[in-house]
This record gives sequence, structure tokens and C-alpha cells, in this order.
Amino acid sequence: MSSVKITCDSTADLTAELYEKYDIDPIPLYITLNETTGRDGVEVTQKDVFSFVEQTGTLPKTAAVPMLDYAERFSGYIKKGFSVVHINISSHLSASHQNAVLAAKEVEGVCVVDSNNLSTGTGLLVLMAAELAQAGLSAAEIADRLRDASLRLDVSFVVDTLDYLRKGGRCSALAQLGANVLKLKPCIEVKSGKMGVGKKYRGKLSRCLSEYIQDKLAGNANLDYSRIFITHTVQDPSIVSEAKAQVQAIRAFVKRNFFQTGKRDANNALLAAISRFRGR
Repeated sequence: MSSVKITCDSTADLTAELYEKYDIDPIPLYITLNETTGRDGVEVTQKDVFSFVEQTGTLPKTAAVPMLDYAERFSGYIKKGFSVVHINISSHLSASHQNAVLAAKEVEGVCVVDSNNLSTGTGLLVLMAAELAQAGLSAAEIADRLRDASLRLDVSFVVDTLDYLRKGGRCSALAQLGANVLKLKPCIEVKSGKMGVGKKYRGKLSRCLSEYIQDKLAGNANLDYSRIFITHTVQDPSIVSEAKAQVQAIRAFVKRNFFQTGKRDANNALLAAISRFRGR
């Protein structure tokens, strides 16, 4: 059994099965639906969030993990004889990282890593950390490896509708209208911990996804083939199956993980995302 405990923010969006398999402890952010606040993935589920948006036309409010929550979780593992490596959602997207760093100053034996990413982009680092812990590396060694790997993350997603981005204040109503009229589906790329607009695809969803996958994987020699994630919100199963088949046909990744996710804020606009490492 490893002497290093891996924890992460709930925004890593991994499945319960993976958290259990790798003995990873996700620490939840908070989500407020009207007057009710609960922990992400605990009291508030993905279904709750989608239902809330459908009924109210507004997005839920989210809050970072408080420093006290981190400190309590970290100290619990330290008292059991573990050292801790914690991986946060990008510090540009949440105050969670800052709070985790403050908590680590109060609890000796904790290494905090800024993923500079979100969703399964962060999840890639979390699973890497768990595998390194199983291999016997120290917390400090794992943290160093993760910080280097975070520079090689290649994470992007295609947005079918700008509705959620508009609700979250990330685009104007005019931009949304223009995109809808032109049938544009922008690719959002995560770089240096921030989200920015990449290529804009046009046409039917299935066609746009096919072009997106081709752009990201085909003819790109600078890839790490150890693991790839395809992450999506609730979609037509046939579209998801087509995306899976295309990825598998283009590149023989050792581990292929496919997730249904998208619980909060602008991530609800996520349609299909590819998360992977670039090669060195």
C-alpha cells in the first residue's frame, strides 16, 4: 500500500469506479441551487444541475472548496501516516487552489499541484499521480512530475450551443445569435490554465465532431499514447459511439476512457472533449 494519498478537486470529473480503483479522494466544491447549497457530487448531482437550468433558465452558483475543508481532509490523512498530493482545478478558474495552498501551510506533509486545467484534463494528472504513488514515489517526487506533465496537457472541447456560455457570462447574446444563425460550433482550448476560442466548426454536430477529432489526432506525431479521455454531456448514444470509433481508428491509445460529465458552470456547454498528453 502506498504511503502517499492522492486527493483532488471534484472538478476532475472522474468516475466513482476510477476513484475507487486508484484509491483517490475527491474533495467537493459547493453548488447553490436557489437557496440550497450542497457538495458537488454528494448532495448535488449532475441531474440536479441540468434540471435546475431547465426549470429556471439560469446557471447554479458555484463556490471554491474552503480552506477549512482542505485542512480537515489533509490532516486526517497525515494523522494516519500518509503524505498527501492534492491536484486542483486551474488557479485561473477557481480560488480552490489558493485555499488548498493555504491549508497545506497549516498541515505539514502536503504537496499541492495546480493542474492549470479543468475536468478530465485535471483527471489525467490525478490518475498519473495515483500510478506514481503505486510505483513508490514520494509526494515531492510525484508533485514535480505532475507540474512537468501539466505543461504537456492538450485539452479542448467543442460547444454545440453557446447558451450555457452566455448564461455564465462568457459570451454575449449577440455572439450567441450569430453562432446559431451560422451554425457555428467553436472549439474551446485550455492553454496556460485559461479557456480560449480555437477553430470554429460549421454544420451538423456529427460532422463537426468528426472534423474536430481528425484535427486533434490525425497526422499529429507529437502524442503520448498512454491515455486519452473523451468527455461529453448527455448526448445521442450514436454520436458518442461514432466519436469513440473514430478515435480508436486513428490512434491506438493504450488506455481509452470515455466519460459522461458536465456538471457545473461553463462545463455544461461541453459537448465532446479530448484530453491527452503531448509527447516530449
